[in-house]
Amino acid sequence: MSDLLLTAYGGSILGPIAKLLGWIMDRIYVLLANIGIENIALTIFIFTVFIYLCMFPLTYKQQKFAVLTRKMQPELKAIQDKYKGAKDQDSMQKQQMETQALYDKYGISMTGSCGYMLIQMPILFALYRVFYNVPAYITSVKNVFGGLVSGIIATDGYADKMQSIYDGANLRLQTTPDFGAADSDVVSNFIVDVLYKLPTSGWDAVTSAFPDLTSSIDSVIAKLEKINYLFVLNISDTPLNLIKAGWSSESKNFAVIICALLIPVISYLTQMANIKLTPQATEGQSEQMAAQMKTMNLMMPLMSLFICFTVPVGLGLYWIAGAVVRIVQQYFLNKHFEKIDLESIIEKNKDKAAAKAEKRGIRQAQIYEAARMSTKSSMSDKANLVKDNEDALKAADELRSKASSNSLAAKANLVKEFNEKNNK
Repeated sequence: MSDLLLTAYGGSILGPIAKLLGWIMDRIYVLLANIGIENIALTIFIFTVFIYLCMFPLTYKQQKFAVLTRKMQPELKAIQDKYKGAKDQDSMQKQQMETQALYDKYGISMTGSCGYMLIQMPILFALYRVFYNVPAYITSVKNVFGGLVSGIIATDGYADKMQSIYDGANLRLQTTPDFGAADSDVVSNFIVDVLYKLPTSGWDAVTSAFPDLTSSIDSVIAKLEKINYLFVLNISDTPLNLIKAGWSSESKNFAVIICALLIPVISYLTQMANIKLTPQATEGQSEQMAAQMKTMNLMMPLMSLFICFTVPVGLGLYWIAGAVVRIVQQYFLNKHFEKIDLESIIEKNKDKAAAKAEKRGIRQAQIYEAARMSTKSSMSDKANLVKDNEDALKAADELRSKASSNSLAAKANLVKEFNEKNNK
């Protein structure tokens, strides 16, 4: 982990996750390299399988949750219809209690479906950071540029030349490069970032700017074509950029254009296949809810299709590999859940449901008792306040009655007596 580049993403939440995922990918890459295979795309595929195997217990629970949810839909709809239109607090509380009891009966949580997404989404966002800047996380890839970077820094005027190469390639990096920085490590990291993301035309600019380093440049290009390419696609570049580059070239590189188009298209098709294979809960649903679910099932793959054009090819490859793994998992899970006895699962949950209901009853009683004590205390405080006011008034009357004839208190008593006589 100490070998990570300074340009690794430094976010407080996604940063550590990205570093951990990058470290795992680096170990997989090194393992493959030891048997003579150095390829980031293959590393991503194996890494994807590894991640989904680690998350399989959670996937199983999520699928079991979905199966039981479909089973209980008619009962849940009956409760909703029973209290339809009820707005009073008592009815809403009863509906909530009956709904919770139903979930307890089936042994599932009302928020159970969120767990899978809460774990998967940070991994996906962190992976975007890893794939967007692979050398920051996979040390073996960083080392490919070592000799060339040293030669560039040793060249007079390298900062202006690298800035020109960076501007000409229209690259987008996490941090704007400062090739004239005082820290040599920071400068080296910036140069690696730029070189890693350069398209083929960008390398022509490097050769022109540093003609004395032609041998080192050719060696790096040859190495990158081996480790950083999926067929003709640079996995650190986006399909949209690759399509633009292939179309703008003089000879129109249709191989690059077609392969770049295939990444989003295959991502869309595998997402659709995954949705088709996943059982949908329709029994007991309203027409509006069913329509919303159908729309979402159509929109989500379409979103992945368009997003895939703008993210690195490596991330698109992860989505495709992930969808393929989920399809395989879903096939066997469907076979498994077809054989299990749901009634026996529900029967086993009865004791647990009763225990949960008892706990909730105790907690509810404690809340009521706390509220009652609070009300009682409040009423007691008010009673004490009234009593204190009465005592204060009695003390004031006693002082006025004992006041001397020439004092202000005595004159106040005369006014008080006059008013009392006139008010009778």
